[in-house]
Amino acid sequence: MASTSSSRYAKHRRIGEDEEVEEEEEEAEEELGRFDDFTIASSWERFISEIEAICRQWLADGPKILMQKGAESVPSFENLYMIKRELKHGKRVYSMEYHFMKSAKGKNTYWDDDTHSMQLSFGVDEFLMIAPLSASGVVLDDPESTKLLSSVAIALSNCGSNWPAFVPVHDPSRKAYIGIQNLGTVFTRRFEADRIGSQVPIRLMHLEGLHELFLSKFVLSSTDFPARVKVHFSMKLTYRTPEYDYDNETLDSEATESLTENEVASHPRKQWDDDCPWAEWYSAEDPVKGFELTAIWGERAFEETLEMAEVENASSFDADGWFLHPVVSQYMVDDSIGKFVGFASQLHLLVNAYESSAEAQFLEDFVTDTSGQDNSKSTTTVPPPSVIDRVMKDLFSDEAGNSNYMEAENKYSRAMRGAPADSLFGQFCLHSLWFGNCNIRAIAVLWIDFVREIRWCWEESERLPRMKSSSSIDLSSCLIHQKLQMLAICIERKKSLNREKGAGHKDETSNTMAANKARKGSAGVVPKMMLLNTKQEMHAPYTQDAPLMTEDMHEERLHAAEAFGNAIGLSGQLERDILSSDMSAFKAANPDAVFEDFIRWHSPGDWVSQDKADGNSGWPPKGKLSQRMSEHGNMWRKIWNDAPPLPVSEQKSLLDPVREGEKVLHYLETLRPHQLLEQMVCTAFKSSADILNKTTYGGFKLMKTKMDQLYATLASTLKSLQGNSDMSDLAGDLKRLCQVFEHIEKLLILAASIHRKLIDAPRLAQAIFADYFNYYLPKMGSTLESICYEKEFTTKEKVGMHERDAVSNLFPPPTANQSWRKVLSMGNLLNGHEPMQREIIFSVQERISNGHYSSPTPLCTDDEQIQTHRMYISGTSNDLWVALSVTSWD
Repeated sequence: MASTSSSRYAKHRRIGEDEEVEEEEEEAEEELGRFDDFTIASSWERFISEIEAICRQWLADGPKILMQKGAESVPSFENLYMIKRELKHGKRVYSMEYHFMKSAKGKNTYWDDDTHSMQLSFGVDEFLMIAPLSASGVVLDDPESTKLLSSVAIALSNCGSNWPAFVPVHDPSRKAYIGIQNLGTVFTRRFEADRIGSQVPIRLMHLEGLHELFLSKFVLSSTDFPARVKVHFSMKLTYRTPEYDYDNETLDSEATESLTENEVASHPRKQWDDDCPWAEWYSAEDPVKGFELTAIWGERAFEETLEMAEVENASSFDADGWFLHPVVSQYMVDDSIGKFVGFASQLHLLVNAYESSAEAQFLEDFVTDTSGQDNSKSTTTVPPPSVIDRVMKDLFSDEAGNSNYMEAENKYSRAMRGAPADSLFGQFCLHSLWFGNCNIRAIAVLWIDFVREIRWCWEESERLPRMKSSSSIDLSSCLIHQKLQMLAICIERKKSLNREKGAGHKDETSNTMAANKARKGSAGVVPKMMLLNTKQEMHAPYTQDAPLMTEDMHEERLHAAEAFGNAIGLSGQLERDILSSDMSAFKAANPDAVFEDFIRWHSPGDWVSQDKADGNSGWPPKGKLSQRMSEHGNMWRKIWNDAPPLPVSEQKSLLDPVREGEKVLHYLETLRPHQLLEQMVCTAFKSSADILNKTTYGGFKLMKTKMDQLYATLASTLKSLQGNSDMSDLAGDLKRLCQVFEHIEKLLILAASIHRKLIDAPRLAQAIFADYFNYYLPKMGSTLESICYEKEFTTKEKVGMHERDAVSNLFPPPTANQSWRKVLSMGNLLNGHEPMQREIIFSVQERISNGHYSSPTPLCTDDEQIQTHRMYISGTSNDLWVALSVTSWD
């Protein structure tokens, strides 16, 4: 026992000696610690020092210099910028971001669209965010997050900065944060945010429960409640229009009951654009998927929880402001070629076919079997014969009738040298756009069948459908359309000759029986004109129309004149047939006429009258032929002498309908591929633009201006197509033109959709379209590459008080089917629809006691009050996110 106790004593003595040695070492370390030796500072201290240095630099620079140094604009926010730096602490790398505003925000502007979620949630303007560089970007470890926030708080305190700092915590889906803000030497503000992602308590779905939740953050129990707590309240409700059910509109419940299942299944589904001009060719996806209506209640004060129930049951029409935002389809934003299907996409395929048209000299070469080619199945497919028959039936059906060429009134339309959209060739080009994939082989097959049908009409003397009933040819159109006009006239002339063969016009009677026997082909008496030699009444004859000519016929006559070297003389010679026909008809109607009589009727300017000015001239009237008509060997007098007296019915026609009709068919059957495609491109662009230009879109000024610009661009680009420019360069220009066409086509469809949805609020509709137009404008370039444009369209337009009824009609009361599908769990209903999101801001302000101890803070108001508690709540029927800010006195 003695030995044991002695050993224990020796052990305790050694321990005591060791403790004395440790105390001496600690005293020595304390003496060394009095020196600022950063070489032995801890990694945590160095981390704080690095944060402090960065913050000091940012503070010294200020917003303007930071923007010059490369601060980036935060996407979707015009006034918010961000600059960031990476920091290393141990094995972890952190990213510290400083968000600041280019210009200071006004008071109570947190509901603005240009407010960041952190600014709205915590009521701050500028802030720091520090998080690890990891896949999630959040700190999952509580000690790490606390240490990280403490480091930033110490660094900011050393800098004398009032910036709030935040650290993301927990799982990313919770969107949880903790934060702190040093406000001088007196106040500290702490932040906390978290989210309930499912199974939200029913009490927290209503304003009363949310109000009690806010009060519970600074009142420990019901006994601590003061008599009345003045809580400042502001709310923002967002409603989303229900999806429009076209089937329900097409078939109501009563009508459906009387139909069989097969009849209901076969009933055509109604589309939103069924009555739009382009609906005959394609159905466009509705670019406006719906509208989001934001109703905002401005800040007001409540003192009792029961008042929250009154607000929840109040009508949305009582809100201080309404703001409307269209939900635009993604295809409006995505400008990749091929994503949007419309006229522009098919025109792009037609341009590709135009590039391929130079590969062969005859269209029949493209129709031959191409199965040996690798790309035959994908690029040269031809629809089955049944589809071709359906197209031909539509083009040549009896219901088509004569086209009236209802062209859109635009000053550039005629400069495009295309056929009218309603004409036969115009319809052929539009059908070609949607025939197969508009490849050169499909076009060749369709054209050959098209010409075959035209020849049948010619041989059977059947009227050409979709051709205007006229005796003239439009030289401003493409040559194919001119040829078809010529053929239509030839068919009518051929039918007329067959009907009236051997018959002529009835002779008009006169007062003299002798003259009646000799006079033929008179159309009537010419007023106040008598024959010089016999003093008989002058009769105007029936005359033949001038011979019709297409553009290429005029060019042939011009080239012939140049080849003979006497254009003027040959031009007079070419007019000889017309002049001789008129003279023969005049002689037949006026047997006793002389050359001077014909001149007085046909060319009054070549008769120089010498009668007195008072009009009392004798007979015969005094006058003479002009100098050119009096010259020796005058061509007109020679023709007069040679012309026999024949009425029109006995003359040879100036236009040989059989010969000219066969010439037209020969042209159509031997047309070269590139010549056909050139005219198809012009006509297809023109016809597509004319169809779109018939759209009713409320006369939006910006849209009308863009359509005028499109026509001008089309005219200038297609003009080079008629000048035989280099095909490769021209194809590039045409593809860029397709891109421009697509942008304007999208905007036009959007304008039509907005107009018909807000037809009772025209000012609002035009303002919303103008907002989107200005957003979309940077994308409207002419390059073929997709434009990187990440900015989202978030602009909201304020709804006037007189426009609220029209906007509320966008929210029709839910049908019986819609009512049982969804259980309403929130208040603030609008025509039976609950908001898809409700955002609330609760706050409490208290007067500062001993204000002379406090330093100025951004939370102080003019009447020496400070916001002690603030809660932002964003919730739906199954989601709740709460952000709390608490200010304390240190």
